[in-house]
Formats: sequence, C-alpha cells, structure tokens
Amino acid sequence: MDIHEFIGQYRNHPVLFIGAGVSLRYLNNSYTWDGLLKKIAIELTGNGEFYLDIKSQCQVDGKYDFTMVASKLESAFNQSLSEDRNGKFKAVNDKFYREMEIENNLSRFKIYISQLLDTLDYREEMADEIAELKKIRKNIGSVITTNYDRLVEDVFGFQPLVGNDILLSNPYGSVYKIHGCHTNPSKVIITTEDYSKFNDKYELIRAQLLSIFIHNPIIFLGYGIGDENIKSLLKTIFTYVEHNSEDAERIRNNFLLVEYEEGSTSHVICEHDIVLEGFATIRINKVKTDDFVEIYEALSNLNLPVSAMDIRKVQSIVKEIYSGGSIKVNITEDLDSLDNNAKILAIGSSKTITYTHQDAAGMMSNYFDIIDEANVQLLTLINEINIASTQWFPIFGFHHVCPDIAKAQTLKAQQIAKLETYLRTLNSNVQNTLTRIADIMDEESITGANKINAIIWSVWYDHLDLNEVESFLLVMPDKKNTYYRRLLCAYDFKKHGTE
Repeated sequence: MDIHEFIGQYRNHPVLFIGAGVSLRYLNNSYTWDGLLKKIAIELTGNGEFYLDIKSQCQVDGKYDFTMVASKLESAFNQSLSEDRNGKFKAVNDKFYREMEIENNLSRFKIYISQLLDTLDYREEMADEIAELKKIRKNIGSVITTNYDRLVEDVFGFQPLVGNDILLSNPYGSVYKIHGCHTNPSKVIITTEDYSKFNDKYELIRAQLLSIFIHNPIIFLGYGIGDENIKSLLKTIFTYVEHNSEDAERIRNNFLLVEYEEGSTSHVICEHDIVLEGFATIRINKVKTDDFVEIYEALSNLNLPVSAMDIRKVQSIVKEIYSGGSIKVNITEDLDSLDNNAKILAIGSSKTITYTHQDAAGMMSNYFDIIDEANVQLLTLINEINIASTQWFPIFGFHHVCPDIAKAQTLKAQQIAKLETYLRTLNSNVQNTLTRIADIMDEESITGANKINAIIWSVWYDHLDLNEVESFLLVMPDKKNTYYRRLLCAYDFKKHGTE
C-alpha cells in the first residue's frame, strides 16, 4: 500500500507527533539532544574534551543517558556563570538577576537554551517543502512535540500548550509541548531531575494524550524507529489498552512512522515490529523516505466532511456554552432519528444564518490561511455564494489554488474594475515614492485617514515589496472593514493576477 492509499483511509483528522528530525530538516539553528549539549559545553569552555569527559560519566547499559549529561552540564554551567557576572554570558546573567528580583529562580543553563532557540532560521532550499507542509494544516487536528523551538507554531499557527495548560485545552488547533518551550525556561524538561518530576506529576496529561491517540490517526515525523519517545508512548498506551482488543487493533492501524532515509523516494507503507520490554511485540506501520512532499500532498488531499479549521471554531463556541455563556442553542429535529450524514451544524446570527458553509466575508478574513492550506474543498463553495458587483473580493489567489471556480473570470473583471475605479477617486495626497510601509505611516504629508489609501496606491504602482504588504495585512486587527478588503484585493491582484 502506498502513502496516498493509506492516508486516504482516514475518517477523522490525524494528529502529528513531531520530533527533532523535523526541526533539523527545516532550520539552520536546530540540534540533536547530543548536539545541543555539546554546543553549550564548547561555548562555555571552548574545549570539546570537557563535554566528552562529562559524557563518559553518563553511560548506562551501553547507552549514553543525556538527561544525566544535561544535569552535570547544568551544574557546571550555572556555577561558572555565577563566578563571571559580566563575561561572555552577560545577557544570561542579566536575565537571571532580573527574574530573581521578582522571586523567579531560573536556571542559567535553561535561559541559555531559550536564547539559542529564540529565532527560527529557516533553510532557504527547503522553502517549497515548507509551503507544502503548511497546506496540511487544514486537515490536522493537533500536534504533539518534544521540541523546544516554535517551528510548529510558526508553520501551523496553532496555540502552544505547556505543562498543566494541556489539561485545559481544546484538542483541535493546539501544539502539546510535552517537554516544554524555549519561551518559558522554567518549563524546559531536559535533566534527570526534570524527567523525574515530569513522570511523577503528569499522569493526567498522559491520560489526555491517551484519549487523542485512541481516537485519531497518529503520524510520527522526525523520529527514528528506536526512539525512546515512541517506545515510551507505546508503553503508556498498552498499559491501559488490552493488547488483543479492538481498540488496540484500531490504534495499531492508525499509527504511521515516517522514518527518514537519505535519498529515498519510497512511498510504500510496510509493517514493522517493535519489541517493548515487559510487553508483547507491537506492530506498527512505517514508511522510510526522504520524499516528505508526497506525504504532505497525501495529507493535504485528504477529503474529510469538516475541516479542522471549522472544528476549532466550533470547539471554542461549545466551550462557551459549557461555561454558561449566552449563546442560544436551537435543535430543530429529533437528532437520534437522523443519520450522521443528514445532520448539519450551523452557527451564526439567528437573523442571517443560511445554508452556506462560509460566506465571502469569512473567506476574506481567512484569506491567507485558505491560500497556505490550498483549501480547494472550501473554495469550490464560491460557486454557491452570491458575490455582488459592488463587493470587494480577492478572486485571483483563490482561483490560482482552485481552478474549478466557474465564475472566476467574471469575478476577476469585477475586482479589476473596482480597483481601477477606486484608484481614480484618490486625491494626489496619497501619491508617493516611498518603498516601505513604515515610511508611509510616518510620512506627515499623508493624513491618517489616507495612510491605507497611500499603501493601496503604492501596491498598485509596484512601489512596495509584496511580502511586506502580506505581513501588514496579517496584523491588521479588523479584517471586516473596507480598508482591509481594498488593500487585500490590490495585494491579491499584484500577487496572483500575473501568474
């Protein structure tokens, strides 16, 4: 069975379990566990043998225990910095003492880890593959990761959850950072002591994750077949699930390990047995490949009845209903008498709700998510939506993603005509030769009311970098107002109108 057939069998949204291999694949500033500790040791002493001495003391049953290495290195690092206030690691000490002033006792070692991972330095040659990775977001329920960096949050736009926050979360649209995040050094789990506390304290979190594993397909990315994280996870699951039960069989069928093999273009799924100490042999599905694009395309093309994006929105509303909010619930029929495929959940204003999955305004607000995800399933609904000739609507980018939009040519002519007509109404005050949005916003000769108009004019006449315009649109707070829609239409035409 190949990857498309295997993933095509999914009937609900898969969950990704992401390891260090993914960050190593896409970032210049990423490390293996061994590599991270080695870098810190060499930065501290300038001597690679210092690290080797520590590592030599941490071998257990023929394997290096990197939690033990981290414990010893943390002790040496913290002691050294306490004796050298304003040396090479002055910034770390500055942070340490600022936090101590407010009774927040952080490890200097973990502060330095947080600084090392503070930025995301993407590998330029992987840009196309990362773009394909972004497209799967619409079909991904949530992500679990042992990584400290914010790659997943940046690519998927999901909400990061660390520690006890995991217990209070909505499963959809979340990144479960089970070993902590660099943004909060106190929550980073890396030493023997950290893991001991984690194992004692997080039984409820394991239960939350177990529920996800039982109900969703799980895809492991960035781990090797012998990785202890995978073995630990399998042990946790089969401690609570009978090995020969239907649940166990469903979990095994849902598991897929994507194992990296340099240069391989294989897309074939094979079975692999994992021997767990104290447990029966566990059989899982595996693909060994270097062609991750094929996997991302299979996930992006997965056609499920409801997108993960819409489930995330519904969950937020249901949570408010649970908490005693003022949202009204109107059930029109006996739900028990209806088949699932006959049921529809509609949420909106009681005055305006119609049988439409998403209106034009919603598509404009979610424009960049829809484009990034190549959400063809959603865009085909444009054929069913009434878009008046007086309405701003960015059709060029949507048609680029979904060529099956029947009325695309009419909407394109409509969009160009509106832009040209609007530009003719602008006064000369908006005309400028500035090449940066920040300069337009600072320019005193352009009134506050005309700032966005000046940006629209500059986009139309190719004065601005479209990447900067995209960043500006993404942070505009009100994506329902006319200024946003006009600027988006100008950007959309310039970005996709000449392709």
